[in-house]
Amino acid sequence: MTLYRKPLSLAFGAVLSAITFASVAHAAEFDLSPEQPGRIHAQKSDKAAAAISTNVKFAKEGYLTVATSPGDPPLATYATDAKTVVGTDAEIALLIAETLGLKLDLVPVAWADWPLGLASGKYDAVISNVTVTEERKEKFDFSTYRQDVLGFYVKADSNVTSIKEPKDVAGLRVITSAGTNQEKILLEWDRENVAAGLKPIEVQYYDDSAASQLAIQSGRADAEFNPNATLAYAAAVKGKTKLVGIVSGGWPLTAEIAVATRKGSGLADAVTLAINELIASGKYGEVLKRWSLTAEAIDQSRTNPPGLPKPNS
Repeated sequence: MTLYRKPLSLAFGAVLSAITFASVAHAAEFDLSPEQPGRIHAQKSDKAAAAISTNVKFAKEGYLTVATSPGDPPLATYATDAKTVVGTDAEIALLIAETLGLKLDLVPVAWADWPLGLASGKYDAVISNVTVTEERKEKFDFSTYRQDVLGFYVKADSNVTSIKEPKDVAGLRVITSAGTNQEKILLEWDRENVAAGLKPIEVQYYDDSAASQLAIQSGRADAEFNPNATLAYAAAVKGKTKLVGIVSGGWPLTAEIAVATRKGSGLADAVTLAINELIASGKYGEVLKRWSLTAEAIDQSRTNPPGLPKPNS
């Protein structure tokens, strides 16, 4: 297996600018109503539908049952009715289901619960900002649909103006999410800093974004390091935080976000084909533009591409 190291400073510098300006320009236009009048739809593709293996056992006949973990917009959140899930992941799920000629059953789940639910057949797929890793590929198949971009955000008037490498967070109190790639990156940066004689990072964990935002604003934490999309939205809407650095979710490698399906279920190739048809038709691009995530688009979906390596491999 070969994974390629890409020059993050140049590539992600461009992404940084695109994400920053796109978020500010479009955040006020986000529609969080349950009706979603601007929602993008797709027609059934006979080719994509025919790619579904005859051995697929759907959780619910005639439906694509997709689990997602509602958090913050623009990825997935509850609409103003407090029960309808809206956002990029919800809309990508709908487009894939429609392309495959199926109805969508979108199931909100806690992040920690999706692996067991998917493996047991409770869901057909998971679309919830899941990064492709070699460890996850042992149990699940993947169809990529977005770049994995993480962001460092600080209080709007913070003296921290740039975070590009491990030494930039030495001695800082940084919020991240447990059991995620961003946590792995932050802990590796901390290990490198300590080995170099720099101050350790104080890693903090909170149950929700509101608690994280409060910690930043109250001065209990210096920065938050999590998926850029959600933090960019919060910064643009509330104006209380600012972006000071971005990192590939696979640092020092690049990483991709993907639709997860059960290993060998016979659904992954059909999902990949559906995504590629959506890319070709422009529907995929319309969804990302609608939710201000154009900078995280991919040119082609792949089934089970090289994922992030296992720890210590």
